[in-house]
Amino acid sequence: YLDSYARHFDLLRFVRFNSKVVAVRFIGDDAGDGISGEYGPLLPGRPVWEISVLDTRSDTIQLYEVEMVVMCIGKYGDIPKVPEFPSGKGPEIFTGKVMHSLDYCKLGKEEATELLKGKRVAVIGYKKSAIDLALECAEANQGGEGEACTMVVRGLHWTVPHYWVWGLPFFLFFSTRSSQFLHERPNQSFLKTLLCLFLSPMRHVVSKFIESYLTWKLPLEKYGLKPEHPFVEDYASCQMAIMPENFFREADEGKIVIKRASKWCFWGGGIQFDDSSRSEFDVVVFATGFDGKKKLTDIFPQPFRSFLHYPSGMMPLYRGTINPMIPNMAFVGYLESVANLHTAELRSIWVARLAEEKFKLPERQKMVEQINEEMEVMKRSTRFYKRHCISTYSINHSDQICEEMGWSPWRKNNWFSEAFSPYGTQDYNNKN
Repeated sequence: YLDSYARHFDLLRFVRFNSKVVAVRFIGDDAGDGISGEYGPLLPGRPVWEISVLDTRSDTIQLYEVEMVVMCIGKYGDIPKVPEFPSGKGPEIFTGKVMHSLDYCKLGKEEATELLKGKRVAVIGYKKSAIDLALECAEANQGGEGEACTMVVRGLHWTVPHYWVWGLPFFLFFSTRSSQFLHERPNQSFLKTLLCLFLSPMRHVVSKFIESYLTWKLPLEKYGLKPEHPFVEDYASCQMAIMPENFFREADEGKIVIKRASKWCFWGGGIQFDDSSRSEFDVVVFATGFDGKKKLTDIFPQPFRSFLHYPSGMMPLYRGTINPMIPNMAFVGYLESVANLHTAELRSIWVARLAEEKFKLPERQKMVEQINEEMEVMKRSTRFYKRHCISTYSINHSDQICEEMGWSPWRKNNWFSEAFSPYGTQDYNNKN
């Protein structure tokens, strides 16, 4: 899909392959040392950043001076996040093979099957990559000689089998204007705040309604996989995963074993758990995510590097795109929602129009206040607030984007559709 998209819009001639950005250096005048005043144009007519690019074929570095940089290097990939272990209890003492899902994904189908087949495999984690990897392991170990795959699970999150709940489409609960009225939004009016407070019991009812279906449809209690927190908290932090259809079938047949453990470490033959029990393994695969912030800070100069961090854990970005303290730079792909591609696309259009000076940003102080309000809403919505997720107020967020660009925020043909139809990518095709 991405290849055909690039060819359709003739983008490949603008892409430089076999290149790696190793450093970004600020060469402009404004070092971002204050939050007062205006942000300024994205294209000021003079170089602001110097980009150091490594040509991986010739192993040479070339420098480029540019007016503006858009960071799209993503959060998921390149730098694996691996748990830390006490000295003498880490992967170095394990006699088997240890790898991260990042390295596993680079294997071909035959290589992956050879790695898993007939092996005692432990998969660390319980999110999308871990679930998919455990299922692949189980499928590679069919037959009498196959070994079970063990999933080592610390924290639990809700999973869904499909986008239907008791016969109702999932979008009715979160992806329409009427459903998002139940949830708090940044900078909402006093009347909307009262309405949100009045409807707060409905949020609890909706969450319990969905949980009742999930615990009926999936054997979560049987395998100790039912989270204690409400479903809506996972949805508000973009941590809901789709459970593959045959995952629990493989678990019922003993091909996937669930092991709950808050702490564990390595020993020579495998893993030792917090109850002092030991299990032998041949392969341990970390499906523990990626360090997206380190990926950014490794190439960022000071003082801007410190602006990427915030006590809440979220990257401080206005509209999920602009850091008020970092001049002439935008970030695309760091804001999460139910549909990340749509979220990134709409903000890409917003950045392009901002660069063309079709509209102006608020003063820096106003942007900081908006960012802080979004962070406070996240803290009140979910205990997993360190993820910048707008899933419970995505339509409102898109409304504000549209208004700034001069588009109408009302994207449907009639009031009934506006209230009860789901919002998606196609609603933003017509730019007016």
